[in-house]
Amino acid sequence: MSKILREGGCLCGAIRYRIEGEPFDADYCHCLMCQKSIGAVFGAWMDVKLEQMSWLKGKVTEFASSESVRRGFCQQCGCSLTYRHTQYPDYLTLTIASLDNPSSIKPNYHIYTDNQVRWLTIEDNCKRYPQGRST
Repeated sequence: MSKILREGGCLCGAIRYRIEGEPFDADYCHCLMCQKSIGAVFGAWMDVKLEQMSWLKGKVTEFASSESVRRGFCQQCGCSLTYRHTQYPDYLTLTIASLDNPSSIKPNYHIYTDNQVRWLTIEDNCKRYPQGRST
């Protein structure tokens, strides 16, 4: 049986990564921080364990967007790539759009829907949380 391998990277190609296996979760985030950091009305994210990740080329530059959150991007093209919560050091969250084939991962739920822009209608069957999933 073959391993599932997915690759992705930034817009300019300076950063490349590989994921082995399936992400353990995936979501749409409508929080204001994601909207600002990504420059879009929501972010689509996937969670992987660090042992699934391989950086093939380059290195993300991190910005501390809060006391415990680091957002990673490409220093050259500005592409948003990662979200890392310092209280959960065993996994990394990556933008689904940075995959070479983003259609291969479908988010399971929406978070921070209280901040969803009112003109956007999303008609899917995913569970919705007004704030974070744990709140």
